[in-house]
Amino acid sequence: MTKKYLALAIGAMLVCGGATAQKKKQAQPDYNGGITTEMMQQMKKGFGGSASDKALRNIMVNQSPQKLAMNYENATKFDSHFSNRVVSKAVTDQKSSGRCWMFTGMNVLRNQAIRKHHLPADFQFSQAYLFFYDQLEKSNLFLQAMIDTYKKPMNDQEVEWLFKNPIGDGGQFTGVANLIDKYGLVPADVMPETYNTNNTSSISNLIALKLREDGLQLREMAAQKGITPAKLQAKKTEMLGTIYRMLALTMGEPPAQFTWQQKNAKGEIVETATYTPKEFYEKFAKTDFSKYYMVMNDPTREYYKVYEIQYDRHVYDGQNWRYLNLPMEDIAPMCIASIKDSTMMYFSCDVGKFLNRDNGLMDMNNYDYESLMGTTFGMDKKQRVSTFASGSSHAMTLCAVDLDKDGKPLKWMVENSWGPNYGWQGNLIMTNDWFNEYMFRVVLEEKYIPANIRAMMDQKPVMLPAWDPMFAPEE
Repeated sequence: MTKKYLALAIGAMLVCGGATAQKKKQAQPDYNGGITTEMMQQMKKGFGGSASDKALRNIMVNQSPQKLAMNYENATKFDSHFSNRVVSKAVTDQKSSGRCWMFTGMNVLRNQAIRKHHLPADFQFSQAYLFFYDQLEKSNLFLQAMIDTYKKPMNDQEVEWLFKNPIGDGGQFTGVANLIDKYGLVPADVMPETYNTNNTSSISNLIALKLREDGLQLREMAAQKGITPAKLQAKKTEMLGTIYRMLALTMGEPPAQFTWQQKNAKGEIVETATYTPKEFYEKFAKTDFSKYYMVMNDPTREYYKVYEIQYDRHVYDGQNWRYLNLPMEDIAPMCIASIKDSTMMYFSCDVGKFLNRDNGLMDMNNYDYESLMGTTFGMDKKQRVSTFASGSSHAMTLCAVDLDKDGKPLKWMVENSWGPNYGWQGNLIMTNDWFNEYMFRVVLEEKYIPANIRAMMDQKPVMLPAWDPMFAPEE
């Protein structure tokens, strides 16, 4: 072969090889994380455009998935019978506020007061009274935290969390206990609800705006050379005076003393007396809150351990929220014992999941989303909590259980605070399967807790950060 033809052959081979390499390079998929044309074509196969797909689409574009997924067969099985029930009184209504935690805690005390003192069934403690002090105490908690953390930079996670959450209307049982112990109680007719206690968002937003401004000022003052704790406290007190004025203008000023006519169950006046809020509490609802314990079912954390949440309190000089984490098989028997002894409990759950808002039934079989969407939703409780798909959102009063012949729970009932016309006569009913999946917290009196579990409460708690998503306040 001459050099000429050898060169041509080599050149042809290089061109051919280059073309092959180029083809191989072009054949490599582009994995840049975006949706490619090929991916789009593959995805479209999931919606084939068949007659049944089109018919389902035409229905679903005009209706909510929840309404269309309603399981008709399950709706016909509604049952309101309960083998064991604490007789509850008039259902309360928190209106457009996040005060479920307060209504729930006070409903537990209200039921006891009505029975013990033979009060009318519609008797209530004033939620407006306690909410006034809740907002004032939370304001102080935030401002004092600004002083305590002034050395930390603004982008510190704790400081950021404080500025994101200066105040709110949500809460939990520890707040009920600390506020009542400190300020007492008054009847609802002594300090009635106002527009702003029933509709809390506007005034809470204004107070939050003012607190953020004041928090910045306190941080700047605390960093000044030679500033004394006394001067910081004087400035904080001045700031709280503004918050007090805002609360008094929108909710009314809490009474320091009042005269009240006590009536019996028939509505007859049996006594007229003058009380301070602490005296009224001592007479009608005195409770040793140290005998109440919160237990929780959080499968993402180790069981039989006590946990405490930083800043999760309503009163700066009060207690953080603390609970013992237990499996459901330990929690249910204690709840049953309390109900059998006619004692209601503070209870919280992920209320919106599988809730039939027409009859108030919470059942895993209420909605068949899988058949409707042609897919599965298979996460368990631990996975839902870990991925932020579920968490405690609402507090209510656990008051009934229906037991089978072997003493096992079939279903439960809670007295809600959304008014008497919501759900079943103002109550919500949950199957035991739903209870296990979406119940998170319950507060029990010491006498219903077995000794071995009670002993676990004394261990040193594991401190969790305030921003842990599992511990958002109930609303």
